[in-house]
Amino acid sequence: MPAGADALYCLPEKHKPLNLSHLVVSEDEAVNSVNTEQARFNMIEQQIRPAEVLDQRVLDAISSTPREDFVPEEYKNLSFADTNIPLGHDQVMMTPILEAKLLQALNVQSTDTVLEIGTGSGFLTAVLAKLAKQVQSVEIYEDLSAQAAAKLEKQGINNVTLEVGDAASGWGNDTTYDVIAITGSLPVLPENLKHSLKVGGRLYAIVGDNPVMEGILIARVSENEWSEECLQETDIASLVNAQQPQRFVF
Repeated sequence: MPAGADALYCLPEKHKPLNLSHLVVSEDEAVNSVNTEQARFNMIEQQIRPAEVLDQRVLDAISSTPREDFVPEEYKNLSFADTNIPLGHDQVMMTPILEAKLLQALNVQSTDTVLEIGTGSGFLTAVLAKLAKQVQSVEIYEDLSAQAAAKLEKQGINNVTLEVGDAASGWGNDTTYDVIAITGSLPVLPENLKHSLKVGGRLYAIVGDNPVMEGILIARVSENEWSEECLQETDIASLVNAQQPQRFVF
């Protein structure tokens, strides 16, 4: 080859070019990805932050968990909307604001064990798992639990135990938890749920009857003392088989 000439490299015929078509992202897929991330950003900045959820650990955990992957297919367009999303069985996903307020109130630490009553879509379960050491989540509907299990596995989350059963009045006799998150409303809060907290533990519940419900935070101060703080008014479907208050008939 003459000095200074451009070098030409030819592959032998038996070496065919690599097929990289599976790595090519279509324009529509790229646009959808950008739109999804913008919608996620807007959810954080236009809904959650203005609702005074400012704990950066909570914001990061929510932002890094793909909410759209936990939403039923027919409601994907509502993944980041300020609305309750139907899950079947008259159950719903909490709004992003309510999820964030619950998480901030519970102040979940990396050493905490968590009991979640009402797995639902599995999204809140996933976020709790990112913040806590271990999450035990109980769902009364077997199909919802199975769907959540598949979604959590897809996300590579392995510090969650899912169980099927009725936990509206508590779960287990002697186990106590650092955190208890109740994702459906309760007309009254069963006393044994408070006793399922460790000393120093926190419980979030939505208590009351439609249309008057309040999100409350209960902390176990000592073996025989609890504090209670009302956080916000809200409205959400009740847990199945929730304990009812005594009604007086005149």
